[in-house]
Amino acid sequence: MSTKQINDTITILLPSYNEEHSIADTINTIRKLHPDIQILVVDDGSSDNTLRAAMDTGVDVWPHPYNIGNGAAIKSGLRCINTEWVLMMDADGQHPPEDIARLLEHKENYDMVVGARTKKSETSMHRDFANWFYNQIASYVTKFKIKDLTSGFRLVRTSTVRQFIYLLPNTFSYPTTLTMAYLRSGYSVKYVPIESKARVGKSKIKLLRDGTRFFLIITKIATLFAPLRIFLPISALLFSTGCGYYLYTFLTQGRFTNMSNLLLSTSVIVFLMGLISEQISQMRYDRVDRGD
Repeated sequence: MSTKQINDTITILLPSYNEEHSIADTINTIRKLHPDIQILVVDDGSSDNTLRAAMDTGVDVWPHPYNIGNGAAIKSGLRCINTEWVLMMDADGQHPPEDIARLLEHKENYDMVVGARTKKSETSMHRDFANWFYNQIASYVTKFKIKDLTSGFRLVRTSTVRQFIYLLPNTFSYPTTLTMAYLRSGYSVKYVPIESKARVGKSKIKLLRDGTRFFLIITKIATLFAPLRIFLPISALLFSTGCGYYLYTFLTQGRFTNMSNLLLSTSVIVFLMGLISEQISQMRYDRVDRGD
């Protein structure tokens, strides 16, 4: 009979898809550093030997019958976990298991702790630029300096993160949604700088396809949690354009044109839509506070 003590407060969640060349090494490294922490692998319908490689290590494995998406794997894991905390990280070798302890240091003081990739990380230049762009937009929406919006290396309290499962997409965009949902709901977030490694194997993220999806999700979450941060600038732009065009036509033609009327009317409509959306957003805050 084993006398090894298992930490029943933390589970490490590893979503995986076709990671047969890295999954075992990742699990074994985590076990070596943290032998008392539970590990759960959610295999997202891999077409290679990922499922077998994970099972051979002896950890708990939850398989999807077919490929649904990285976010779907995270949601399945969150529904299975019964520990107080869950630490999510990639199974492809990008997130150094040595940094797990650095995230755990802050778990008592923050609702979510995120490993933020630094400039020394082994990432491509175009992806760094895309992440910087998304960080700027999300920082504007949340009024908080976001250092790594898309990092999948994060520690959260299980009871809290489950409140947002219904918002999480089935794709790679779940970190974006989770970050903005936490910040706009008033939860505290801590960024810990890390140096991520180059992944083992080919990346499954496509810059154009997933980049567009990330942008749409940022806009979607913004309108869900902070609609006036989107509607108000658009309304102001339409209003100022309408006023400017009216001034131009008045000075040059001495009249008020239909275009000026359209721009000014549209600005008022957009502003009122923003106010209505803000009220709906407040109802969502109330739902989260009650834990419905």
